Amino acid sequence: MPAASAPESVPADIVLATLNARYIHASFGLRCLRANLGTLRDRSVLVEGILQERPTDFVERILRHEPKVVGLGVYIWNVAPMTEVVHILKQVAPDVTVVVGGPEVSYEMDSQPICDAADVVVRREGETAFRQLCERLLGKPSLSLVSTTSTSEDGVIEGELEDLDRLVLPYDEYTDEDLAHRVVYLEASRGCPFRCAFCLSALDKKVRPFALTTFLDAMQRLFDRGLRQFKFVDRTFNLDLDVATAIVEFFLPHKDDVFLHFEMIPDRLPTALLELLGQFPDGAIQLEVGFQTFTPEVAAHISRRTKYDVAADNIQKLRATTGVHIHADLIAGLPGETWSSFARGFDTLYDVGPHEIQLGILKRLKGFPLAAIEDEFQLAFHPGAPFEVLQTSTMSFAELQRMRRTARFWDLVVNNGRFPLLVDVLAQHFKTTGSIFEGFAAMADALAHEAKGTHGIAHMRLASLLFTYAADTLGLDVDDVATALCDDFCADGKRRVPPVVLQHPQLPTGFADRYRVNFDGNAKADAKPARQARHASS
Repeated sequence: MPAASAPESVPADIVLATLNARYIHASFGLRCLRANLGTLRDRSVLVEGILQERPTDFVERILRHEPKVVGLGVYIWNVAPMTEVVHILKQVAPDVTVVVGGPEVSYEMDSQPICDAADVVVRREGETAFRQLCERLLGKPSLSLVSTTSTSEDGVIEGELEDLDRLVLPYDEYTDEDLAHRVVYLEASRGCPFRCAFCLSALDKKVRPFALTTFLDAMQRLFDRGLRQFKFVDRTFNLDLDVATAIVEFFLPHKDDVFLHFEMIPDRLPTALLELLGQFPDGAIQLEVGFQTFTPEVAAHISRRTKYDVAADNIQKLRATTGVHIHADLIAGLPGETWSSFARGFDTLYDVGPHEIQLGILKRLKGFPLAAIEDEFQLAFHPGAPFEVLQTSTMSFAELQRMRRTARFWDLVVNNGRFPLLVDVLAQHFKTTGSIFEGFAAMADALAHEAKGTHGIAHMRLASLLFTYAADTLGLDVDDVATALCDDFCADGKRRVPPVVLQHPQLPTGFADRYRVNFDGNAKADAKPARQARHASS
């Protein structure tokens, strides 16, 4: 039966809790733990918050359940407030056993205040280890903590790689409210066959699939309960092509009603899978593909193996023959990467044609293999979460700050999908002047200066900044820029001409008359998220 939301005052011996980045994100890890508590499951509740919640208020909500054990999920994005949560818990409820787990506390524990403050740390996969710990703590409460943690006198439990055939799948732990309002995460497998040095998945021994029949049965239950957006977190969804094909085929009868997100290997896309993906309507499937770098020397430093020509050809085939929404990743700040080499790689990827390019900044993950060459490449990281790289031997602090600005405005202007026609005008200009990336980086500098920052910029304000930059700074044809911008604005069926356009002295006479007529605003409810839907319609 689906899990029900527990009233905040209901007593529970075990509280599983975490702070999510936003409400829309439901903790997959906590649901995996709860589903596998065995006979203790009904003595547990989930308590989820968001980063903006005060740690004291979060602790108050946890303690309303009068728990004996509190298990906390710790990640790179929440480690700072979760450290406060642990310290507060140990001060106001010292008799409660506080257990922390998750990728951020699975490595380099000696240097982390949260690990010192907690009673127990569970490393790596924790379904079995956490259940056994709770069974000992709750079954024999008179035992001391050290004697119940089994493997270590310092309160550290080594979670082992789980036998996936023995795990209870967590999908029934999603409530009806979760299915209606939050992102539901799924995994058909665990592990990754690659050894990319910037990623913790490089530490996995092998890829382990869940039993396909059992997994598809769970997908059917979710669909029957009304779920229409399925986000798979498998690192290499298309590694086993037979399994990938079977899962995609499962959703084919529902192709007009679902949105599916997969992470795929870009150079492993045979014709049969390509043709299957092509049977879904535009925007119904999103593929996240990781390129990370196009510089061979950098790829060698991070043990990244990608057949770039094959991957690029596959992306172009996807664009030409399917309606798949393609989200491609690049990482700035990798060892050996320079501003110029990154710019060349970015331009190469732009020409390949994904709908979105995610310009990420290298983060220091606890335990990642890249630590072995940190000193060699003088990688300096921010001391606080999310521990982004500040400078390297080949990229200065100032250059990485420009990268952050460029990434922010690229996301606002391009990835957001609100200005597709204006972006085309800008991109064509930047191409003729040398570089898409360099052009957008210069524009990001100018927009950030005018807006006095990179956040809190309203849609109309951003449109005004873009128009002024394109028409006045770049000197592009005012009619072309105004037409592109206004067509973008009117694409949602509303009659809006940004005031900055009407006020421009070079605007052609009668320009505003083109936008007097409203468009049909009626649209069928769409399973696709708004951002992907905008790309699909452009």
